Amino acid sequence: MSTSYGASKEILQCITTEVIPRRELFVKDSNVSMLKSSRLSQKFLVSSGVCTKFHCRSRKTTIVLSMPSSSRDEKAEDEADRLTYKDAGVDIDAGSDLVRRIAKMAPGIGGFGGLYPLAGDSYLVAGTDGVGTKLKLAFETGIHETIGIDLVAMSVNDIVTSGAKPLFFLDYFATSHLDVDLAEKVIKGIVDGCQQSDCTLLGGETAEMPDFYAHGEYDISGFAVGIVKKDSVIDGKNITVGDILLGLPSSGVHSNGFSLVRRVLNRSGLSLKDQLPGGLVTLGEALMVPTVIYVKQVLDLVSKGGIKGIAHITGGGFTDNIPRVFPRGLGAAIYKDSWVVPPVFNWIQEAGRIDDAEMRRTFNMGIGMVLVVDKEAATRILEDGQGTNSMYCIGEVVSGEGVSYHY
Repeated sequence: MSTSYGASKEILQCITTEVIPRRELFVKDSNVSMLKSSRLSQKFLVSSGVCTKFHCRSRKTTIVLSMPSSSRDEKAEDEADRLTYKDAGVDIDAGSDLVRRIAKMAPGIGGFGGLYPLAGDSYLVAGTDGVGTKLKLAFETGIHETIGIDLVAMSVNDIVTSGAKPLFFLDYFATSHLDVDLAEKVIKGIVDGCQQSDCTLLGGETAEMPDFYAHGEYDISGFAVGIVKKDSVIDGKNITVGDILLGLPSSGVHSNGFSLVRRVLNRSGLSLKDQLPGGLVTLGEALMVPTVIYVKQVLDLVSKGGIKGIAHITGGGFTDNIPRVFPRGLGAAIYKDSWVVPPVFNWIQEAGRIDDAEMRRTFNMGIGMVLVVDKEAATRILEDGQGTNSMYCIGEVVSGEGVSYHY
């Protein structure tokens, strides 16, 4: 078949068939009868929040068009206009390569937290992190009271993925000239974060290093240590095909991806004082919302059993973090539109013209923690959680490595 299309007179039509895997869906709200989406028409039958099974097949038609050179040039310009995390100065692949090299020198690393065996029946679990260039926005907005919560969250959320209860936290605060009032605000946030995670601020280091940082700026890092019984460690080894992925909502960007966020902000022409498009707060307020500390919620769920693996969604997003808890040969099928994506991510993607794949590998997209559970536990957790903490069924474990997305 031929027809005219722009400067070209060739058209190749091909028909492909796409089979969407069977999905085991858990829905928290028993009143929901259909998940509305412009591209999703299947009805979700719900009865008291339990699992409803259905099979789904769809056929889609793909039209492959030959493209004139002018269109190819426009496409190349369009691709060049799209921002990536690497464009903003962060190379995730290089970071992963460094971890692999370190693992050769120190075998056993690579988890969210490091386990150290104690004499007896327990492991110490340790983690360390910072808050990245979110600090730059703290300097610009003057919001220093909550950056310490972010600092604690990044470490305690990592170690709780092993099922460990945080015991204590240590901080490091460095600046060129010590502003006592500013430092006090930061430390107060750290204290708040420790209270939220039920651990002790055991100590820290304050380093004053003239000429090392710009005036009024500082850097912070943190270190958390927890404990877990050896027979209670959550390590993902028992994860199997068909297990359910439950997502705990994030408060926003949390503390990853801010190099790209800042590049998007510069491109957008907006200021941190402008209102977030589609939101009710300013951009500064939306971006500086502190990271959720999941410790108490997760440990409560762990105590009830059925949790096989936990992934903290930080740098690397869904793409790199969820597979870290899987045995070899297993992957994740994520249900698109199965949770509410905060408006800040829509703005970031639109203003930065960022591809879906890049968004999913850079940001948490509204899910800060993913629990891998068996079907029975998923039913119980979702039913028990009605009316309290929000939670979403976001996918399931499938055969084949990697993360795929399905409607």
